[in-house]
Amino acid sequence: MKNQELIDLLTKIVQYLYLIDENIFKIRAYEKAIKTIENLPKPIEEFKNNPEKLYTLDGIGKGIGEKILEYLFTGKIVYYEDLKKQFPESLIEIMSVPGMGPKRTKLLYQKFGIENVKMLKEYAQRGVLENLEGFGKKVVQNILDGINFKSESGLRLLYNEAESLSKDITSFLTEDETISKIDVCGSFRRKKETVGDIDILCCPKKENDFSVIEKFTKYPGVKKVLSQGETKASIVINKNVQVDLRLIKKSSYGSALQYFTGSKEHNIQLREYALEKGYSISEYGVFEVDTKKYVCGKTEDEVYNILGLQYVEPELREGQGEILFAKQNKLPKLLSLKDIKGDTHIHSTFSDGMNTIEEIVHSSEELGYEWIIICDHSKSLKVAHGLDEKELQKKISEIKKVSNRTKLKIFCGTEVDILSDGSLDYSDEILAQIDFVIAAIHTGFKQSEEQITDRILRAMENRYVHAISHPTGRILLKRDSYKVNISKIIEAAKRYNVLMEINAYPDRLDLNDINTKYGKENGVKFCIGTDAHSIKHLNYISYGINVARRGWLERKDVVNTMSAKEIEKYLNFKK
Repeated sequence: MKNQELIDLLTKIVQYLYLIDENIFKIRAYEKAIKTIENLPKPIEEFKNNPEKLYTLDGIGKGIGEKILEYLFTGKIVYYEDLKKQFPESLIEIMSVPGMGPKRTKLLYQKFGIENVKMLKEYAQRGVLENLEGFGKKVVQNILDGINFKSESGLRLLYNEAESLSKDITSFLTEDETISKIDVCGSFRRKKETVGDIDILCCPKKENDFSVIEKFTKYPGVKKVLSQGETKASIVINKNVQVDLRLIKKSSYGSALQYFTGSKEHNIQLREYALEKGYSISEYGVFEVDTKKYVCGKTEDEVYNILGLQYVEPELREGQGEILFAKQNKLPKLLSLKDIKGDTHIHSTFSDGMNTIEEIVHSSEELGYEWIIICDHSKSLKVAHGLDEKELQKKISEIKKVSNRTKLKIFCGTEVDILSDGSLDYSDEILAQIDFVIAAIHTGFKQSEEQITDRILRAMENRYVHAISHPTGRILLKRDSYKVNISKIIEAAKRYNVLMEINAYPDRLDLNDINTKYGKENGVKFCIGTDAHSIKHLNYISYGINVARRGWLERKDVVNTMSAKEIEKYLNFKK
């Protein structure tokens, strides 16, 4: 499936078009095409021999369509190759630094020959840039902060990207049915929001069958084979991601799975506890300390059971007290997908979503939901086609009409902007007509911690606000959170009986797991919203569940587990 490869290539074209100051409408056309491909539920290759069908897709005209077909047939786009001759490709990385952009990048390249992030950092630190028009000390400091942030984020993948790669690799390895067990371990199995290297364990059906190692090194996405032995190999694939494969014997598979899942902190605590019990644990199994005799290790359950511990779910293995709770058999029964009865944050075509309410309802019914909440943007967010009061009334009417044709309960929500002074984008009179009000910050990110915290607190004081959306404003691997006293917000959520949203959009996942756990400890309730802008995004609910599980949340902590009648009663308490 070449969708992501094509998206990456078209994105680079867009970045070059910004650099050469191309017509904005041409740039917007490419951006629209990228968005269409992102939301395409099928492989783009299906259009290879059916160009007329390709041209029926929203935003795919003949010009861009021909370039897509060129890529599908040849693996490259000549137009992109020509663009690369005008500027070094490394300028694209500079453009991605917070505080930079095409104009500043182009200026620095033409004036000083700055063509990579390392040079940018050197010039910024020497004070060379401060006197340039459009820069100044504050801008230069923001650029340095942006470089440091990108450096700290490293070559990591969003969880959903790692998931896609992992599925593709494991499917490739298992297609000839020579493997009895296969698992992706490490931070991926613990469902962390970003993933570095991908670690795969597998157990061949035949004990001395090492053929899967050879097959692994022939994976179609391999850029480089780092190492290859009988039982282990390492490769580098697209986006410079390292993938390691280990062959494990059946007798050790559970121990190895536990060991390579981690975390380091969890494993240290587990091994210390095992020694107290007279056992040593390694990737090879559980052994008696005195006799060195193998005791167990075929399954993870065996590893925990032999120590008298409750099984610890991978998401909880972070050295945050889970061993103590496991000793007492008091670990939480974590939230799961089967518990979910509705989604609290979906965008429709009334604002910046790609699907009508009717289409959203149909997809939600297929997911087995009892209810959904359509939360379009409020009027101040012009870039997202926020609804003014008149358009909001049309949306309310449309929901009533569609509701007559479905058993699914549809609630009218809004993602209302918290303005720079803490007031809300709609009046109380308007908010009173809405079933579910999520308040969110979309502008003014550079305000002080005190200002942003006070803005959110003031919004929470409003009697009609049900929830706070993506409370820290971060975009994973791209933008750090704005300055906010999140613990103060979480504590206020309990006081004002306001839900904290776990935004399940893959590059947000905000609240994060740490703040979610803190919220649970303070008696806060949560909602999980996909922030879906396409029916394809409705499946993002699983990523929100990952965060909830890492935050120790149970069914009772999350309103998405309520029935349609229960959630309706719950929402009415604000009216």
